Amino acid sequence: MATPKPFPQAGFLSQLESISASAPLTASTPMPPALARILLAADGTDGTGQPTPAIAHLIQLLKAYKSVLQASFDTDVVADELRRYQKFARPGQPSPHIIQLRQQQAAARQASSQSKQSFIKAAAAFVREAAVEVPQRVALEVFITRWIDTNVPTEFVSAT
Repeated sequence: MATPKPFPQAGFLSQLESISASAPLTASTPMPPALARILLAADGTDGTGQPTPAIAHLIQLLKAYKSVLQASFDTDVVADELRRYQKFARPGQPSPHIIQLRQQQAAARQASSQSKQSFIKAAAAFVREAAVEVPQRVALEVFITRWIDTNVPTEFVSAT
């Protein structure tokens, strides 16, 4: 049985989504320096910076990444169930249950494809806005997944 793929950046995503006057994102917020340079524009006065427009793109990117993980899990679950029932199916006309599982599998694959497309679109927008250098001969999807795993905090606790 497939296990849900964890989304370790959930705390940081919720913090980014709740940025407002009551909980602003500041340089004192614990985050890697590379991410702080992208999300906070240095104003040079007291070491803090104003949030940049890249925050909105990062929020979209993290939401798209979360949906890719969920769609991958859903596809795996339906595929496992279909394999389990097809293993003991009689030859000939498939049962209505197997037909329903095949339809679910097709829908899950389509949702997976759509979530991957939105992830790549969000990644391209974020890379453009944040001026992140993507190495040559590396797929954007692979690069940005590694970048998220490396630079976005996983165990985020708000500094209130």
